Amino acid sequence: MIKNRLLVPAALVAASALALAGCSTASGSPGSDASESDRVQVVASTNVYGQIAEAIGGDLIDVTSIVASTSQDPHSFEPSAQDQLAVSRADLVIENGGGYDAFIEALIDSSGVDAPVVTAVEYSHDWPENGGHDASSEPETDDHDHAGHDHVEGFNEHVWYDPHTVEHVAEAIAEQLTALLPDDADAISTNLADFTGGVAGIEDALGQIEASDAGAEVFVTEPVPGYLVAAAGLANVTPDAFSEAVEEGQDVPPATLLEALGLLESGGVRVVITNAQTGGAETTQVVDDADGRGIPVLEFAETLPEGQTYLSWMNENVAALAEALAR
Repeated sequence: MIKNRLLVPAALVAASALALAGCSTASGSPGSDASESDRVQVVASTNVYGQIAEAIGGDLIDVTSIVASTSQDPHSFEPSAQDQLAVSRADLVIENGGGYDAFIEALIDSSGVDAPVVTAVEYSHDWPENGGHDASSEPETDDHDHAGHDHVEGFNEHVWYDPHTVEHVAEAIAEQLTALLPDDADAISTNLADFTGGVAGIEDALGQIEASDAGAEVFVTEPVPGYLVAAAGLANVTPDAFSEAVEEGQDVPPATLLEALGLLESGGVRVVITNAQTGGAETTQVVDDADGRGIPVLEFAETLPEGQTYLSWMNENVAALAEALAR
């Protein structure tokens, strides 16, 4: 793996120094003062991983999720001095990796924090460095000299939509929390069992979709829910050039747009899935065309909606997919 360090702008570093000198509360932290809390301080790049950590650590930990709103785009997120402060105090950091949340890797490098880092993409079957081997081989977390991952061509970094990967990420989080809190190993183990049991329920629901609708064609405007679609045994017929352009915020080539609209016209596409947090003129055109043809359109988000847990959110997504296919 080629590792490239990402530099935080000088203005942020300066602001961070002021924050470190004058602030006592990390942004988003449930604790009133992280320096006075006996709980382990966990920082997650997004609230998806923050909530998974909460499910496993419970009251034993304080969690700061840097990106915690569906109005924020992790790809282009600009961290604040408070975010720098939170990372500098972390006992454990959880990131997605794969170029998705490069901001947190920059914060790790600039703060010099030596906390262990759980990188979710490294637990995916598809992560190139795993060579196709089972994610349960448990890639090691990096306690020192953590460096950034560039976006990997051809790799779908949205691994939190893959229940199998999430199960192993949860196990890695539990392992790190147990090392930090050995006296609470039993509680952490119980919480992990509850969480992975919930993940198994999601996989069962996806298996039911596969049993009834294997091979059904879906059009996914962005690769965000790609793993979930694959786990349900469905066929993603979206032209690669379409989803890649939308993900990169670029115009979809006219010929590709015509190809996409032709797929909808053919009558084979059963469901269209969009990213609730991004879009564009071409996505709108596809959605409008699908609506006109009576093809169900679903919106899947990149961050955890307010009031949801990871398990409730994924169960809701899977149920919506099953309902749309049943129309």
